[in-house]
Amino acid sequence: MKQDKLSTEAITSSLSMLEGWTLEDDGLAIAKSFRFKTFASAFAFMTEAAQAAERLNHHPEWFNVYNKVDVRLTTHSAGGVTALDFRLAEAMEKAARAR
Repeated sequence: MKQDKLSTEAITSSLSMLEGWTLEDDGLAIAKSFRFKTFASAFAFMTEAAQAAERLNHHPEWFNVYNKVDVRLTTHSAGGVTALDFRLAEAMEKAARAR
């Protein structure tokens, strides 16, 4: 399904409902750094987030070192942030709360 790029106003509104997520300076992605107590917790988060990404057919750009996972979400085919990015961000928040 084709995703439409969200307006800056829609992005700002959606970000207000997610703790710690920010719009990148270029306006093309939303991002967050997650920190966990251990590497195993970070890896468990990434596993659950990967399963959500597969279900949504929308995959994050992310980077992991020990207990930290930096996430960047954008919809390349739309040239920016879409509702799909927020659906994945919400799934990631749920996965992080489980840790």
